[in-house]
Amino acid sequence: MNLSATALAHPNIAFIKYWGNRDDALRLPASGSISMNLGSLWTRTTVTFRPSLAADELILGGQPTTGPALERVAAFLDLVRGMAGLDQRAAVVSENNFPMGTGIASSASAFAALALAATRAAGLDLTEAELSRLARRGSGSACRSIPGGFVEWLAGTDDRDSHAISIAPPEHWNLADCIAVVSRAHKAIGSARGNALAHTSPFQAARLADAPRRLDLCRAAILQRDFEALAAVTELDSDMMHAVMMTSTPALFYWQPATLAVMQAVRGLRAAGLPACYTVDAGPNVHVLCEAARAEEIAHHIGSLPGVEEVIRSGVGGAARLV
Repeated sequence: MNLSATALAHPNIAFIKYWGNRDDALRLPASGSISMNLGSLWTRTTVTFRPSLAADELILGGQPTTGPALERVAAFLDLVRGMAGLDQRAAVVSENNFPMGTGIASSASAFAALALAATRAAGLDLTEAELSRLARRGSGSACRSIPGGFVEWLAGTDDRDSHAISIAPPEHWNLADCIAVVSRAHKAIGSARGNALAHTSPFQAARLADAPRRLDLCRAAILQRDFEALAAVTELDSDMMHAVMMTSTPALFYWQPATLAVMQAVRGLRAAGLPACYTVDAGPNVHVLCEAARAEEIAHHIGSLPGVEEVIRSGVGGAARLV
């Protein structure tokens, strides 16, 4: 008998970033992080355990996929099989409605959807905290795509208490993310490899020492819906993470000329009285945050900049769910 389930999860954009692990194998973060789920973007994944399969199979965006991507999914499915006492291989079919591997947290939504679909297909009914812990093992930021709305990943002390919680529901604050897509090319060094290099930067220790202060500022800004405070701490945190990336060994330069142009334009808009701020994940594309009422105006401004191919807009998203 085939065992199957389908789940949908949203990527998230981190205001306070995850970069660097205490434990690479368990993906225990060096510090906590805070993010917002992106409701217009999603990954939908179906997992079917079949007695007839000799090995796990993966179809991504309609294409059969092998190599490192399949190996990573199979290793994750091994965790689920171990929890469920199941030995069947699985067919995994996954699709996104946004570009993969370009700094829009595709691995976050991918492993959040995979965690929910695979556990349900295997007959498990995990709590949100348990699902978040499991998703973290596939991709650190995936733990933040399990709860809904505005989410904090509690760094914790070990595998049991490092998971994400919702600090405010989607309807708490009507924010928007206008993503300036300057490149759709798949990045040469992915987040998992980059994370493992964070400790080689002389700036990482200072970044981590200041992390509790930035987490407190960001959490308070969200709860108080204080955009000015959110903008200040979000841009600072993004710049600090990229400073660590650029000073790692080897150095990681994700920014492109158009990335910098968007960042400078956003600061200009804010100085002119249009509330907006930027944050950049491990990729060249720029997330421009604003209140939803100003999203169309801001998207128009950044969409007209040289080098911006497209602006993808999203409001706040909910929790991972079965479909």
